[in-house]
Amino acid sequence: MLLAITSEKAINLLVNELPNYIKAALLKKSGKLECSLKATIEMAISSFLDEEAFSFEDCLLAQRIKTQDK
Repeated sequence: MLLAITSEKAINLLVNELPNYIKAALLKKSGKLECSLKATIEMAISSFLDEEAFSFEDCLLAQRIKTQDK
């Protein structure tokens, strides 16, 4: 029997198994980017697997441009 695991539950399961310093870094980055923990983890994994993937720097640049436009 397969259990249905939502992406929120999956993220929580993953994060609970990470060392505390990695959890803290992910939460800090999430807060800095003002995005969900799930999005932060997805960006971290995708940037590891594909150098051309959407990155943290892309988010920060978009955030700076948005702030300048105000």
